[in-house]
Amino acid sequence: MLYLTIMEMEININCDLGEKSKLHSNKHDPDLLKIVNSANVACGFHAGDEETMNQVIEISKKNNVSIGAHPSFNDPENFGRERMNLSSSEIKKLIVDQYNILQKVASNHGENVSHIKPHGALNNMACEDLELATTIAKTIKEISKDLIYLVPTGSKMEIAAKKLDMKIACEIFADRNYEDDGNLVSRKKSNALITDPEQAKQHVLKMVKTQSLNCHSGKQIPCEIDSVCIHGDNLSSLATANAIKSNLLENGLILKKLCSMKKFL
Repeated sequence: MLYLTIMEMEININCDLGEKSKLHSNKHDPDLLKIVNSANVACGFHAGDEETMNQVIEISKKNNVSIGAHPSFNDPENFGRERMNLSSSEIKKLIVDQYNILQKVASNHGENVSHIKPHGALNNMACEDLELATTIAKTIKEISKDLIYLVPTGSKMEIAAKKLDMKIACEIFADRNYEDDGNLVSRKKSNALITDPEQAKQHVLKMVKTQSLNCHSGKQIPCEIDSVCIHGDNLSSLATANAIKSNLLENGLILKKLCSMKKFL
């Protein structure tokens, strides 16, 4: 596959943050917020609380990092990673309630929530289920047509959002492997995660340059890529984030927070 010309190409680095819980530490959040461009902030339903939301927003403001809500199933015991079957009205309430919680905290800092990215099982289910994806997309658009919807590239979530003519940012995962159908390798499998920062940075650069997913088998799937997600819950997160950022900059990419990217202005 031919590489695209990437000089002056804009890309975003996002990270899930404020996820303090019995299952996860948020000790690296301050350092990650010096690296990433956009923060997906846990709103208390799978992790985090008012204190962690305040902390992430305060540090994000200092580092010119944009704020996004990271809504989840209300399941802190399982970190929002267990699938739940809810009605469309229940899903809508989940999204609206968590956006409102974070926006209220952000307002106290003179900031606004500018994007939404679902978390965990809610995200995984919406990737596969167009009806669920449409419910989430409609809810976000009803909150505000100016909200950017951060979705996994090639997913049902992207399809649903495009039908509604929303502001969409398509993301890839820096530290996850992909199956041949474009879905993430299940965390239950040994090859789900990429923990070597050197491998992760090459994985990301190749996907961004070719605008395609690198599947574990070697297959490539053409797609749109606006953002790179780095998970904050791996031991190597900080090293991976630094390696990816440095490598993208060295290769001529321009890093921007989501709400400052040309496509959304």
